[in-house]
Amino acid sequence: MKIFAFLILFTAGFIGASSQDVAALLKEADRLEAVPNEIAAFNKFKEVLVVQPNNMHALTKCSELCSRIGSREKSSTNRDTYFAAALAYANKAILVDPKSDKANVARAMALGKSSMTKSGKEKIRSAKEIKKHLDVALATNPSNYVAWHILGRWNYELSNVSGVEKAAAKVFFGGVPQGSLKDAIMYFEKARTLSPHFILNNIELAKAYHKNNEDAKAIALLKAVQAFPISTEDDAKHKADALKLIKEYK
Repeated sequence: MKIFAFLILFTAGFIGASSQDVAALLKEADRLEAVPNEIAAFNKFKEVLVVQPNNMHALTKCSELCSRIGSREKSSTNRDTYFAAALAYANKAILVDPKSDKANVARAMALGKSSMTKSGKEKIRSAKEIKKHLDVALATNPSNYVAWHILGRWNYELSNVSGVEKAAAKVFFGGVPQGSLKDAIMYFEKARTLSPHFILNNIELAKAYHKNNEDAKAIALLKAVQAFPISTEDDAKHKADALKLIKEYK
C-alpha cells in the first residue's frame, strides 16, 4: 500500500506555482520519455501533478507509463501495483474530462494490462468496459492511433476466446462481445496508417496476418520494424521478438 500511495500521490498544489514552472516540467518529462527513460519521465510527470493535480497531459502520461513500466516488472506484486496506479491516474483524468480521447485510451490500456493475468471471466468483463472507452476516444478523436491499436488487440484477443470461456461469459455477462480476426487486421492497419513506425502495432498486425495464413505479409512487417526508431523502453525487445517470429513463420 505504501508503494501504491507513492505512485499516485495527488496534492492540492503549490501556492504561487507559475505556468512557466509547469511548462518546464512538462518539457523535461516529454524529453525523458523520448530518451527513453520511462521511470524518470514518470517521476517528472508526477512533479507536474504536485503543482497542477488536474493537468490532463501529466495524468494520462502517468497512467500510460505505469501500464508500460508495470508490464516489465518481474514481481507480480510490483506489476499489479503499477497497474492499479495506471487505473487510478486514468480514473482521475476521466473525472477531469470524461470525453478526453487520451483519458479514455489510458483507461482502456490500464484495464487491458490489469486483466491479462485474470481469469477468462474477468477478461471478458473488462473487454466490455475497454470497448466503451475506445468508442468514446474514437468519437472524440478518430485520429488517435493508440485507440485503433487497442481496438485491434481487443478484436484479436476476443477472436481467441475458448468455448469454455464463451459458455461462462454467457452465464455471467450475457455473452462474449463480438470480435474477429478480420476486424483486428483492419484496425491494426488503421493504426499503421496513422502511425507507420509504431513498432508494437506492426508486430501485432504481423501476428494477426500469420493467424490469417498470410505469412508473407507478416514477415515483411517484422523485417520492416528492424529499421524503425526506438520510441519506448520496450521497443528493443519488440525488435528482438520480431526476429524470432520471422524464423518461426518461415
